[in-house]
Amino acid sequence: MTTSPATPPSYADTPTLLVKIFGKDRPGITAGLFDTLAAFTVEVVDIEQLVTRGRITLCALVTAPGSGGTASGNGDGNCQGPAGEGELRATVHSWAESMGLEAEIISGVGDNRPRGTGRSHVTVLGQPLTASSTAAIAASITATGGNIDRIFRLAKYPVTAVEFDVSGTGTQTLRTSLALEAAKHGVDIAVVASGLQRRAQRLVVMDVDSTLIQDEVIELFAAYANCEEEVAEVTARAMRGELDFEQSLHARVALLEGLDASVVDKVRKDVRLTPGARTLVRTLKRLGYQVGVVSGGFTQITDALKVELGLDFAAANTLEVADGKLTGRVTGDIVDREGKTRLLRRFASEAGVPLLQTVAIGDGANDLGMLNAAGLGVAFNAKPVVREAAHTAVNVPFLDTVLYLLGVTREEVEAADGSAGSDDHDTDGERLLDAPAS
Repeated sequence: MTTSPATPPSYADTPTLLVKIFGKDRPGITAGLFDTLAAFTVEVVDIEQLVTRGRITLCALVTAPGSGGTASGNGDGNCQGPAGEGELRATVHSWAESMGLEAEIISGVGDNRPRGTGRSHVTVLGQPLTASSTAAIAASITATGGNIDRIFRLAKYPVTAVEFDVSGTGTQTLRTSLALEAAKHGVDIAVVASGLQRRAQRLVVMDVDSTLIQDEVIELFAAYANCEEEVAEVTARAMRGELDFEQSLHARVALLEGLDASVVDKVRKDVRLTPGARTLVRTLKRLGYQVGVVSGGFTQITDALKVELGLDFAAANTLEVADGKLTGRVTGDIVDREGKTRLLRRFASEAGVPLLQTVAIGDGANDLGMLNAAGLGVAFNAKPVVREAAHTAVNVPFLDTVLYLLGVTREEVEAADGSAGSDDHDTDGERLLDAPAS
């Protein structure tokens, strides 16, 4: 076993060859190419391989025969200098022809050019993703001074998701520029900084109403109390700035006074999970994340969600019940904007996770505090003011698309489900039928 060098190898002045192989994919191509190259004194500097619709593109950057590389004398062959390079070219082309493949070999000096500073991941979600929108996105990246180093597909459904790895420009600069293209072309574009932070996130905290679930829980209760219009009016006053969240919460809950407590079970069954909710939580748990919810709604619902989905944390307001009836009041501390931020910090502390390694997901103004406090704040089908303030935004109706922002591919999700024998698939409008009564 060789000892690791004290400094990374440098190929700055070393003659190198870029060997490119194209053609119909089959088992053994990669092994065959490198077995062919093994007859020459070369070192492998870089490798990239891609298979698209059964066609392989294999690129290998190697030191030229006899160049010495970074460790002279470690090759298996005796071909040196230009003559050795010529023989390598002939041998590789002969092997490729025997395999029904095409080969191209390009001479040069050194390794790949260094990637620029300011690295970002640009995730694009489209239904569909068109050539015109892709062209506009690429042009916008170029206009910011960025360079696209790599592109690959994350998912083909329920949306087409593609990731661009970009260097040479700032993350915020990219966000600003690409936001215009997203609006113009009807696609979602999320930009997150590259680096270890993206891989280190270990706690996800979500809002509930219109995020984890499709509903607004207070409206479900109002339907049983026959006070939908009154609740809607209070909500409108809050939207106009006439009431703050706590005032509007108390006003709306007061309208539920006298409602039989058995309605809680009915509302639990009316709750519809957002498509992709189960997949998101299930996949995060497999990856070792802790997952929690914070809600301006009610513990009577969030506790059921915690059990049903296997969440680690849940917090919300609590409807007061006396003599089998709702009193029209809530008990305990109010979970508002500041409360959600405080709970994110508390959950992170209890989980032993720094705030930088947390992800918060929400849709409303009450979520802005925790979206900004988290390492990554995701606005999910949010109001414009929230989208503009959050680190990134998703505007498709599938909650599991958040996984793509973390670099998780659809193929990986399905492979994990297959290995586990899981048949727990998300269904549009799925109701929380199995939620136990508290």
